[in-house]
Amino acid sequence: MVTLNKIYTKTGDDGTSGLVTGERKPKHHPRFTAIGSVDETNAALGHARLAIRNEPEFDTLDPLLARLQNELFDLGADLATPEGDKPLPFEALRITPDQVTQLERDIDTFNADLAPLDSFVLPAGSPGSTHLHMARTIARRAERDVATLRAEAGEQVSDAAFMYLNRLSDLLFTLARWANDRGQADVKWVPGQTR
Repeated sequence: MVTLNKIYTKTGDDGTSGLVTGERKPKHHPRFTAIGSVDETNAALGHARLAIRNEPEFDTLDPLLARLQNELFDLGADLATPEGDKPLPFEALRITPDQVTQLERDIDTFNADLAPLDSFVLPAGSPGSTHLHMARTIARRAERDVATLRAEAGEQVSDAAFMYLNRLSDLLFTLARWANDRGQADVKWVPGQTR
């Protein structure tokens, strides 16, 4: 377990941040951009949980969103512990293929209640739905940031970690529709409506 006795360390005052491995990199390094986007996704899920607190979907969605928030911390730990040439003196926390598979099962479960899409939907509707759409868009940015990190020479990110973000954004889209009265209250895109 992590123990934080002091919140400020002053070690980042030189423009670097530390990884779990002890290595320090510039704060603008793509690894920290990816970790930050994952953290922002997690905060957006916290907002979504607050938004659904008084909605009928709360008892179903809140435990799932709580699990996703915890898994996003796992993902942050995974990204903060890059694989290197030397073995680590501890077992690194990694996103597993089983976690990706569980997201797929979650998508299938909630999607079973939804009518097939006959249009794109706008990120609108109930408060819970709009917050889930916001979390979805941030998760997509996190996915792009992790893709950028993976493309960086010498940087590694596991396939499971990358796929997790892809499935997470799909799940959040599905949950946003589900929170809109099982898709019945979706706000559909009308192409060229304002012409």
